[in-house]
Amino acid sequence: MSDDRYDEGMKVRRAVLGDAHVDRASQAITDFDKDFQEYITETVWGGVWTRPGVDRRTRSLMTLCILGALGHHEELALHIRASRNTGATKSEIVEALMHVTAYAGVPAGNRAFAIAKRTFEEMDASD
Repeated sequence: MSDDRYDEGMKVRRAVLGDAHVDRASQAITDFDKDFQEYITETVWGGVWTRPGVDRRTRSLMTLCILGALGHHEELALHIRASRNTGATKSEIVEALMHVTAYAGVPAGNRAFAIAKRTFEEMDASD
C-alpha cells in the first residue's frame, strides 16, 4: 500500500463522507476487513476521487447515478448525505436520478428517488 495514496484517500474520504462516518467505519474495522478498508481508501478515495479530470461535485453525481442504477441502496443514501460536502445540489441530484430512470429503468429510478427523498427528509429533520 502506498502511504501517500492512503493518506490522501483518507483526507478525501473524510471531506466527502464526514469525520463522524469515517470514525465509525474505522472503529468497526476488524482483522477480517482490514485489507478491504485499506484497499478502498487507497484505490477508490486516494486513486479515483483524487483524479483531476472532474471536480468533486461531478464525481459525486456520477457516483449517485452508478449506485442508483446498481441498486446499492445503503451506499446511495450515504452519498446523498455526502452531497452536503461535495456541492451537489438537490436539483442536480434530481437530474442524476432522472438519468438512472432513463438508462437503468423505472424500478431503479423509483427506488433511488424514494431513498433520496427519505434521506433528504432525515437530513432536513436533523438540521
